[in-house]
Amino acid sequence: MKTDIQIAQETTMEPIVSVAEKLDIQADELELYGKYKAKISDEYRERIKENENGKLILVTAINPTPAGEGKTTITVGLGEAFAKLNKKAVIALREPSLGPCFGIKGGAAGGGYAQVVPMEDLNLHFTGDFHAITSANNLLAALLDNHIQQGNELNIDTRQIVWKRCLDMNDRVLRNVVVGLGNKTDGFVREDHFVITVATEIMAVLCLADSMEDLKERLSRMIVAYDYSGNPVTAGQLKAVGAMAALLKDAIKPNMIQTLEHTPALVHGGPFANIAHGCNSVIATKTALKMADYVITEAGFGADLGAEKFFDIKCRAAGLKPDAVVLVATIRALKYNGGVAKADLNTENLEALKSGIRNLEKHIENIQIYGVPVVVTLNAFVSDTDAEIAFVKEFVEAKGCEFALAKVWEKGGEGGIELAKKVLNTLETKESYYKPLYESELPIREKIETIAKKIYGAGSVSYTGAALKQIEKIEAMGFGNFPVCMAKNQYSLSDDPTKLGRPEGFDINIREVYVSAGAGFVVALTGTIMTMPGLSKTPAAYGIDVENGQITGLF
Repeated sequence: MKTDIQIAQETTMEPIVSVAEKLDIQADELELYGKYKAKISDEYRERIKENENGKLILVTAINPTPAGEGKTTITVGLGEAFAKLNKKAVIALREPSLGPCFGIKGGAAGGGYAQVVPMEDLNLHFTGDFHAITSANNLLAALLDNHIQQGNELNIDTRQIVWKRCLDMNDRVLRNVVVGLGNKTDGFVREDHFVITVATEIMAVLCLADSMEDLKERLSRMIVAYDYSGNPVTAGQLKAVGAMAALLKDAIKPNMIQTLEHTPALVHGGPFANIAHGCNSVIATKTALKMADYVITEAGFGADLGAEKFFDIKCRAAGLKPDAVVLVATIRALKYNGGVAKADLNTENLEALKSGIRNLEKHIENIQIYGVPVVVTLNAFVSDTDAEIAFVKEFVEAKGCEFALAKVWEKGGEGGIELAKKVLNTLETKESYYKPLYESELPIREKIETIAKKIYGAGSVSYTGAALKQIEKIEAMGFGNFPVCMAKNQYSLSDDPTKLGRPEGFDINIREVYVSAGAGFVVALTGTIMTMPGLSKTPAAYGIDVENGQITGLF
């Protein structure tokens, strides 16, 4: 059986100029990065700004498992299927991070015959957006430490520096470091920290800004430290905004590539959904809505993370109104949630399926809270049995959802036609009554507890003493009306990754809370979630190589 990268490398891509022509984009409205990648110009976005918006479809999933779900694969395959039905559709995805690429996950461009290409470029350096974000973040860190070294005019308390350096790589030893060692001219000795680039506030700012002016305003509001009186010190006060904006000038523009079947795809921004808000950029989504009749976007990890943040952070900030949700599951993943070992997932097991399907049930109910119609799709595996598929179909339809079997990994767009037709029928016959989960005016603790109890199924929320003091300070500074970005493990509805299925009545522990004033949300860290991941014992990097000029081992 061919690997994803083999399938991708055997595909004959169309020049991106030809792909863009399908959306009436002229060659001089693209900024080319070789033959198969381009950025959408500001001039094009200005030209189409009065166009009517297309329909917005979110693809999300159950909690991820080692068995695989294929959310991005379904997103890509659904876009290809719309094209086969002669519908004008665009896919809007996030850019992959190098951390998971060389860590556990490998590539993130879809799979089988439902991929975006050039796959190797996308998974590695692409158009340099992440490098620009990393550079802007670390420029601000350098300016901050230099300000302290050069007299500290802003009276920054070096014990209250909150801005962290970053790297787009899983590197556990950088979580806690000491900087400034050496001579007096080498800086002030203090403890420092690194986060992965996709968890930075600049990534969130880039993904939530809707223009360069908005980007600069958000950058200026970012809090980097507190002074000796406890007042926030911002990037604007450090005079860092102009230089950061210069580094991000091109990174803010959406990237266009194509699927294996030459359907256009905008791929832009890449915040993780477990430690950030997990959605592609507002600019890319809004541009796509003006370009096409149907926009298919995805949000990271399970619906408890990516979809919740899509609804409560991205849609709220950008004024978006989603029209439908596609919820992805696999029979293998449902059986895994029912307690079956990974080695035994290919064997029919209806009892385990009945137990594990409660994870899917909770995600369906959560999306229905937001008032958006749901289509559930099973990403098909050859090991699925007729009895198992029939059970899931009956269960889903009893919950008031459309159901479709998707075979896009095997057949590309052709394998997604059943799903595409169900989505179209849902768009035509069911109204979306989207509303956020909570009102902005609620106190921060009430927002946290609303998410924990209504979305996760928690019975209670506990806070460390430090977290309670942080919430009090954030509200005193005037940020209490911000939405909450929960940082939680992705494997369970709870903050314990071992609790599979549909755990209920558990306690969610909030250990730290901080404000991302530029992004416009409050981050609550739960359990043992890390903002700088580490590598596994056998990282995916071991299998990646270059042979005869071609990259191998990405998957």
